[in-house]
Amino acid sequence: MVITRFIAICLIFGAQFVFPQKLNQDSIVNSIEERVKLPAIPDYKINVTKFGAKGDGIKDCKAAFDRAMKSCKKHNGGVIVVPAGVYKLEGPIHFVSNTNLHLEKGAKLVFGTNPKDYPLVLTSWEGTSLYNYSPMIYGANVTDVAITGDGIIDGEGHDLWATWKPIQDKGQQLSREMNHKQFPVEKRVFGEGFYLRPQLVQFVNSKNILIEGVRIEDAPFWCVHLLKSKSITLRGLKYDAHNKNNDGIDIENSSDVIIEDIDFNNGDDNIAIKAGRDHDGRADFKLPSENIVIRKCRFKGLHALVIGSEMSAGVRNVFAYNCAASGYLKRGVYLKTNSDRGGYIENIHIQNIKFADVEDAIYMTSNYHGEGSGLYPSKISNITLSNLSFANVSNTAIVIEGYPNHKVENVLLDNITVMSSKNGMTLSNTKGVIFNEVVIGEKQGVPSSVK
Repeated sequence: MVITRFIAICLIFGAQFVFPQKLNQDSIVNSIEERVKLPAIPDYKINVTKFGAKGDGIKDCKAAFDRAMKSCKKHNGGVIVVPAGVYKLEGPIHFVSNTNLHLEKGAKLVFGTNPKDYPLVLTSWEGTSLYNYSPMIYGANVTDVAITGDGIIDGEGHDLWATWKPIQDKGQQLSREMNHKQFPVEKRVFGEGFYLRPQLVQFVNSKNILIEGVRIEDAPFWCVHLLKSKSITLRGLKYDAHNKNNDGIDIENSSDVIIEDIDFNNGDDNIAIKAGRDHDGRADFKLPSENIVIRKCRFKGLHALVIGSEMSAGVRNVFAYNCAASGYLKRGVYLKTNSDRGGYIENIHIQNIKFADVEDAIYMTSNYHGEGSGLYPSKISNITLSNLSFANVSNTAIVIEGYPNHKVENVLLDNITVMSSKNGMTLSNTKGVIFNEVVIGEKQGVPSSVK
């Protein structure tokens, strides 16, 4: 009787904390939609073939695309039309403001694999700011930009770039050391000899961004990376990217984002929400990743929805709903950080998603990879997961793992069903975890009678 009464009190008290945020979801999403602006593109329209591009898959069209961008800049923006054909580019496309790169049906951009063709630019690599090879499509400090159409962007990542993954440790570790020791960013110059692969598409310090309709293939590293940007719309994309670290969408230190109606098929995270690594992230505390809407997406790949592990500036106000997954996923919902990150993950609402088979269904950890000095534990709190279903779970249905002095706090698991699971649930260092209609395995009803 005492235990039953205690549980009832916890449910009532905890619900007062969590449910109001859930009830306000529609108004919050509406306010995000109102702030997200589609790019304003002038009527000026040019065909890239008029600047010398030839879609034969042989000619280097880099110069032609550069000339088209310069023409748009001269006219204060415009639409660059890429007609059907295969366009080889030995180097990157660098965006100018108020410009739409429109790939018509049958158009395919194929980027070369010679690192010398990609100049060093200011970017971020696994959450650390540095100078590295330019992404294949790159925009810095631009406004009102778009990539649209029914064409394909191919990064040729399976070739030379794929050989860099096993030898990237030197550059990776040096970048982290520079981060921790607070080296000035202008001295963090990588490139030749460090083997840090470039992203396929990246916009930095930019706003009013639209990427719509195109197919993303064969990226060297992350596929689409939005860094320190705002007012972003990503919709109708299709993926076929299975190289190492081929995240579909990485949102980092960015705000006011709508991700919808996307077909993922990636060799890594489908959607990863990040906010900088360790010292770099904590120094950017005024740039959390926040106000992100994810809906009507179809997940397939390694992990579906991920937050972290680079999240040191904080991640908050994420709404994911009305999605579905197919194929086998390693993890369905994955929140990850460690005690070197600091920052927070809060106000995360994930609902109405049907998953197929997974290794782990729901996994929240403050001890990612068992790493961390203990100086900067992160806070995970105010998480609502509702109406999620999973088929067969080969490892564990639910893992919630906090840090001893930073417990995972105020979590609502509402109407969660798991058809079968090797292991049920592990909770450690948590506070205020509320369960309602959670079924792991066969749902039980009236107990059997004594025989």
